[in-house]
Amino acid sequence: MYEIDELDKSILSILMKDAKIPYTDIAKKLFVSGGTIHVRMKKLEQLGIVKGSSLNLDYSKMGYDVTAFLGIYLEKSSMFDEVAAKLETINGIVDAHYTTGVYSIFVKIICKDTNHLRQILHDKIQPIEGIQRTETFISLLESINRPIIIEDS
Repeated sequence: MYEIDELDKSILSILMKDAKIPYTDIAKKLFVSGGTIHVRMKKLEQLGIVKGSSLNLDYSKMGYDVTAFLGIYLEKSSMFDEVAAKLETINGIVDAHYTTGVYSIFVKIICKDTNHLRQILHDKIQPIEGIQRTETFISLLESINRPIIIEDS
């Protein structure tokens, strides 16, 4: 069993702030070799701790002005896998969580405008077998979007 040490945490902290930073620059900051960073990152990927990298976009500058959250009520919780598989095929859904509480699934949708949101809801989500009903929340402003700070256990 591989335990994450302080070096791993430092590498991840740097990359979470700037995923484009070269391994050689990380190595200089942490006073280790570039090879060490490369080996550590490969290990973290193999363990599934690092799942890849992503690009953080300002969707509104690309014409996607509405972010909405959707609470989904399932007819039966046993239908989760089927419904989640169908939701995964819908362009615009960027996050989906199986939750406790009022909703069975909580989804984040990014779309061009409210008409586009209505199309996604009416034509793609609500017809999915197993969805009983939905509740939609439109985001007015995202004030926080950041990675967590990795703390010592």
